[in-house]
Parts: sequence; structure tokens; C-alpha cells
Amino acid sequence: MDSTAAARLNSPTDTATRNLALLVVCLGSCLSPLCLASVNIAIPSMARDLNADAVLVSWMPTVFLLSNVALMLPFGKLADNFGRKRLFATGLAINASASFGAFLSPSIEWILFFRLIQGAGSAMSFGTGIAIITSVFPAEKRGLPLGLNTASVYIGLTIAPALGGLVTEAFGWRAVFFMPVPLAAMLIAVIVCCLKGDWRRDKYSPFDWTGTVIFASWTIALVFGLTGLPHWPNILLLLLAFSLFGLFVWHQSRNPEPLIRVQMFRESRLFSFSLATSSLMYASTYPLTFLLSLYMQYIRGLSPLESGQVILMQAIAMACLAPFAGKLSDRIEPRLLSTAGCLCVATGFALLSQLTFNTSPSYLSASLFCIGIGFGLFSAPNHNAVMSAVDPREVGVASASINLARVSGNLIGISLVNLMVHLLLGDTAITPDRYEQLLETVRLALSLSLGFVVCAAIFSGSRGRIRTP
Repeated sequence: MDSTAAARLNSPTDTATRNLALLVVCLGSCLSPLCLASVNIAIPSMARDLNADAVLVSWMPTVFLLSNVALMLPFGKLADNFGRKRLFATGLAINASASFGAFLSPSIEWILFFRLIQGAGSAMSFGTGIAIITSVFPAEKRGLPLGLNTASVYIGLTIAPALGGLVTEAFGWRAVFFMPVPLAAMLIAVIVCCLKGDWRRDKYSPFDWTGTVIFASWTIALVFGLTGLPHWPNILLLLLAFSLFGLFVWHQSRNPEPLIRVQMFRESRLFSFSLATSSLMYASTYPLTFLLSLYMQYIRGLSPLESGQVILMQAIAMACLAPFAGKLSDRIEPRLLSTAGCLCVATGFALLSQLTFNTSPSYLSASLFCIGIGFGLFSAPNHNAVMSAVDPREVGVASASINLARVSGNLIGISLVNLMVHLLLGDTAITPDRYEQLLETVRLALSLSLGFVVCAAIFSGSRGRIRTP
């Protein structure tokens, strides 16, 4: 492809292409949270049916994130080279196939395997979505599209708990895995038949296989090291993880064609602090649905549908506020909006950390609504800050970096929760005589989340301003 043709593909100007690309990305952005949050609601029913212990159950959200984190940067690089639309569609196909495989699985071990594959598909599609939006919209008009994309994620989170609970009660937990398949199939058909062009670099960049292997090894060592502490083999794995991360940074800084230019973090305080803020915020909130699902269904005795309706409040607030926050971030400094969001989320976690055996569903809903307002204020302005801090040629990697920060935070948060489950509950089924330990685990995890959010607010407030030409 010559540079003129590449420019035409990389800079579509017609409104129809922009709007269709935005619609496809937004609908695709619903898919990943739909897979995650709906399954979290079904976990207690699945555990009872398959006789799975607490440790295996805690790996349900973790294995998805494991492959997601390990492959996010490599797929971001491949998307820049081979086309962001192509990688996006391939990811949807892999996600749908793995969902169908989990639907047919006879055991918890097979479900965990397909969740691993599902995470890889999500890394392809979710990791390139923001890059597609950034490719088709000019810098001064990105706030609203990014806000709509963020709102789509939260719409997925909004409908997933209630829909997951309803489907679990009506058809059983297996049907929850089938839900994303029709949406993915429809989106693939629209992409292939209707969406013109593909967005990529105008010059091929060699792929860094060595960096990919080092980064994937770091992810695996980190997860298995965290979840098995304080045993010596796991301590050694954690030390190996730190060493591999240092090796990855060293390798990337000396590679002429890296997966990610680590110099970007030194060149822009706005870029590095925005990603650190994002990672801390998502480390705090990702385990929330999983923890509250266990708390409400085991300790409070609510049904899957009732639990989903309580968790719905957080996602409703996020979905309603995110588009307006994204549009405001084109006019108001994103740092101010994001920091206000962090403080609001901290208030919600402070309320949730006071859970007892008799905490009412209305108290939970009010606390989650506060967290939802905060995250609605935080997400889209933070994304806008990151994408405004990079060179247009690196938007694919920057998009992958946003999602990498998100899923890395997710992974660290849920890995620490897995550690708490391992230490306080062990590898036995959750029965009434273990409810006190379960409540202690939930409280401890929520207090840890509060600490993450406080740190995020500090990073957000000190990141600096967007400098526009």
C-alpha cells in the first residue's frame, strides 16, 4: 500500500463512516462487560451445580484477565500494522466462539479454559476500539465519542447483572455464556459488509516477539505469585515477576520497534500519571461485583436477580454521566473532572467498608450509586487526557495502553482478592459456618479498594494539564 492510499484509509472524512465505526465500537464495548458482569452473578449457582470450591470460583474472573493483560499490547501493535478493524472483528469472533465453548462445558476446569480464550478475544477487540475512534474523529471532537464509548461499557455493566440474574433464574447459569454470541455475530456481519476502510500505520513496523514472550511471562508469574502467598514458591514467582518486568522495560527501551515506547512515560507526565490513575481505579472496582455477588447471595440470601438489581445502580449512574463527562472534557480540564470522580468513588467505598450481616439492599444501592457517579466523571475525561498526550501515529498503542492499565488494575485487584480468599476461606465450599470469614474477606477487600482510590486521586490531581497547540 502506498502512503497516499494509507492516508485515505487512516483518515476517513465522511460522516457515515465515522458514525458507523462509532456504533460498531460502542456495541462491541458492551460485549466484554456483558461477559464479565453477567457471569459474576451466575458464579454461586455455577459453584453449587459443579461442586466447585472457593478457590476455583475465585479464578473465574481472573483467568479472563490473565490472557487479556498478556495479549493487550501485542494485539495493539498488530492492529497498528494490519488494521484495527480487522483485529477488532477477529476478537469478536474468538470471544463468541469461546463463550459458546463455555456454554457446552461439562466442568469448572473446562469453563476456566474457555474463559482464558475469551480473554484473548477481548484483548483484540476491546484493546483496539478506542484506537478506531481516535482514528476517525479529529482531536477537537473526540470527547463526546470517547464518552459514548465509555457509556457503552457501562450500559453493558448496567444490563449485565440484571440480565445475568434473570437468565440464570429462568434458564440456568449455562445460558449466561450464550448471551454474547448473537451480538458478536451481528457485529461481525456489519463490519464485513458495511464498514468501509481499515485504519493502520502507513509503514509496517516489525513485531517484537521477544517482548511479547517476556510480557506474557511477567503476567503469568505475577498472577500465580500473588494468589499463592505466603508460600515460598509463590514468593519466588513474585520476585521473578518483578525481574521480568524490569527486563521488559529494559528490552523495550533498546528495541527500535518496541511493543510500546517506554519513553512515552518519561516524555509526558500527563500520559504516565493518567495511566497510573486508571490502573488504581480499576484495581479498586473490578472485584466489587464478584465480592458483592457472594455477599448478597450467601450472607443476605438474595436471589441472582435481586443481586443483579442492586448492582444495577452503579452501572446506571455511570452510563448516564459518562457521555456528558466526555463532552465536558473537551471544554474543562480533564484532570479536574477525573479527580472529582475519584473522590466520589472513595466516598462510596468508605460507605461499603462498613458492611455487616444485616446491611440493607438500599444501603448497598446508595453506596454503589455514589461509586457509579464517580466513575462516570472519571473514565471518559481520563481517556481523553491519555489520547491527547500521544503522537497520532501511536494511537493504537495508546489505546492498548489505556486498556492495559485497566485490565492490569483489574488483574492486580482480583489477584489480591484471590489471595484473601485463599488465606481466609481456603479450598472448601462456602457454607453457612464460613459466612463470618466471608464477611471478613469482603470487608478487607473493600478497605483495600478504598486505599487504591485515595492513591488514584493523588495521581489524578498532580498529572498536569493538557497542552493544546
